[in-house]
Amino acid sequence: MCLLCNKVLSNDSMKPSKLEDHLKRCHTDKIGKDLKYFQTLKEKNEKRPTMHSMFASTSQSNDDGLRASYNISLLIAKSGKPHTIGEQLILPAVEEVLKTVLHKSPFDVLKRIPLSNNTVQRRVDEMSSDIESFLCNHLQKTHFSIELDESTLPGNEALLLAYVRFIMEEEIHEELLFARTLETDTKGESIFNVLSNFFTEKLIPFTNIISVATDGVPAMVGRYRGFISHLKRIIPGLTAIHCVNHRQHLVAKHLTDRLNQSFHFVIKAVNKIRSNALNKRLFAQLCDENDEDFQRLLLHTEVRWLSKGACLTRFYSVFDSVLEFLESRDPDLKKT
Repeated sequence: MCLLCNKVLSNDSMKPSKLEDHLKRCHTDKIGKDLKYFQTLKEKNEKRPTMHSMFASTSQSNDDGLRASYNISLLIAKSGKPHTIGEQLILPAVEEVLKTVLHKSPFDVLKRIPLSNNTVQRRVDEMSSDIESFLCNHLQKTHFSIELDESTLPGNEALLLAYVRFIMEEEIHEELLFARTLETDTKGESIFNVLSNFFTEKLIPFTNIISVATDGVPAMVGRYRGFISHLKRIIPGLTAIHCVNHRQHLVAKHLTDRLNQSFHFVIKAVNKIRSNALNKRLFAQLCDENDEDFQRLLLHTEVRWLSKGACLTRFYSVFDSVLEFLESRDPDLKKT
């Protein structure tokens, strides 16, 4: 192709004599130009945008926007926020940054980052499905330990959680395997059927299980009808373990007399402050004046594991403020 007139010449015209003839006939004013001039023309021709480069650039921009959409959807899922936050907060925030800080038009950038409610939900579902598929494929060819726990949600729904621990690349990993609802009862047979259906669906062999951890309730460890008894019929050499967290919970239920009495006084002091709205506000103000790290106490509940430890830790961290507060509100409790 001639760099001066952009005319495409035939292969026969590539002979030096014919090229020179083309220059004299069509570009007489350029005969005296040096080599550097034509090299400059060649560089400009190579840098000019072509149809291929334009489509490649657009494709790259769309890929970057798609990747950003997935990454932001992952952040939304990790934060536990509603999926609508993408359109309601994140995109307006990005638009403000582009206009105010970078002084760029946000339209071209925002239209390549889809973050609608349905889009975020679809992205999260796709990523979770991919993670589950990768995990199940790995469990098909490696040994692992499994832990199961049945919990009742506020709506009286029975939820079965399963965790697995395995070795991958010489490191121990722990992942949530599934969370399934128990439709009817929470007996050992029902729990085993849920696990069996999942393993059958994902093609995970039962023989890869080397140990199982449970909370020690009869539905799990019953000799004849418990979940472990059903599992041992398939895996006779299975090792059954009592979950460490449940052990700590059981120990916390049977404190020594001295610890139990001390804990009773702590709960009484916490209830004294938390049960009254005025006391709660005054105590928060006192903690602020004393420059405490926290401004409220934690309530103890029997339902959640280790809440006694969390309650005592918070109480100890603001112990001086508690004594100062009880001095005016309940001197007898302070003396105890």
